[in-house]
Order: sequence, then structure tokens, then C-alpha cells
Amino acid sequence: MSHKTRPLAPAEPPRAEPHADLQSLFGPAPLLAGEDASAYEALKGRIRSAVAPNDVIEEIWVRDVLDLLWETLRLRRLKAKLMRAVAHQGLDELLRPLTGILEHQDLSNAWARRDEKSVKKVDALLKQAGLDQEAIAARTLAVKLDAFERIDRMIMQTEARRNMILREIDRHRDALARRLREASAAIEDAQFTEIAASAPEADAE
Repeated sequence: MSHKTRPLAPAEPPRAEPHADLQSLFGPAPLLAGEDASAYEALKGRIRSAVAPNDVIEEIWVRDVLDLLWETLRLRRLKAKLMRAVAHQGLDELLRPLTGILEHQDLSNAWARRDEKSVKKVDALLKQAGLDQEAIAARTLAVKLDAFERIDRMIMQTEARRNMILREIDRHRDALARRLREASAAIEDAQFTEIAASAPEADAE
């Protein structure tokens, strides 16, 4: 008498959220003061929807991808804010040849405070010299080039780590798919063997 082979259980659909024990393991979101928690949660939802983690390993990788992407976005925001925060230093360099020996520093500091008279004076001086706001940004970049290059390297590192994890997810799923194919083939072979073995008995009857 042949034995019935138990069919493979269907894969469990990905959860909307990690299991409670994983949530405890991951800990709170890595947010700095002033960062938008709702934006982090929205990003998490989009990543989980795109990747659809199927097991605990993928859950961990998805959290890593999420946090690395958040860090990349944070670094890009900080880079833009740094450019604005130190723009008066770049302006000071531009004003040196356009004003008196001591005037350029007072003028750039007042411009940073957005003093109306100082802003108008700076605009007039720059226009007279054939310069504009992009000239301030260019000079600011030159003054703080080391800092901007360090931020760029940090961004490249987080992006490289994120891409590495995504490749690991692909390899993990390829290996899982291969194991499922092999298991399915083994089950089919076993069923065929059982049928072939029982065929003479049927003929004998």
C-alpha cells in the first residue's frame, strides 16, 4: 500500500510588522532630536512593502537597510544645512578684496544675521563684481571642502553597505528557491517510485 505524500505547506505571507520579539530586539528607531518619526515609519512601510521579508534573517536585513537608508538621507540633509550654516565664511572670503581690511568680517557676520541693510549691501557688492549667490556657495564649498568630502565618503559607505545587504537578500532567496526546487523534485521522485513499485501488484490482480 502506497503512502500519501504530505504536500508542501504554502509560504507564510510577509507580516506587516516584525514579530514582537524582533521589535524588542531591534529597539527604538535611531532618530536624532528634531527628526520626523512619522517620516521614518513611512519609509519603513515602503521598504517592507517592496522587500516583503519572509523570515527572521530577512527581517534583520530589512531593518539594516532601513536604518542605512535613513542615515544616508540624514547625511544629505546635514550636508545641505552645513552649506547654509557656514555660508558667511565663504562670503567673507569673497568680500575681502571688495571691502576695507576690517569691514568684510563685520559685513559677512551681519549678512549671516540677515540684517536687511547688510544683505542689500552684499548683493550690491557682488553684483558690481559680477558675482552672485552661487559664487557664495562655491567659495563656501572651497572653505569647507574637507568637511563636505568626509560627508560624501560617509554617504558612499552607507550606500555600499545597503547595497551589500540587498545583494545578500537576493542570494538568500535564490538559495531558498533552489532548496524548494530540490525538495519538490525529491518528493516527485519518491511519488514516482511508489507508483512504479505498486504497478506489478495491480497487474497481478
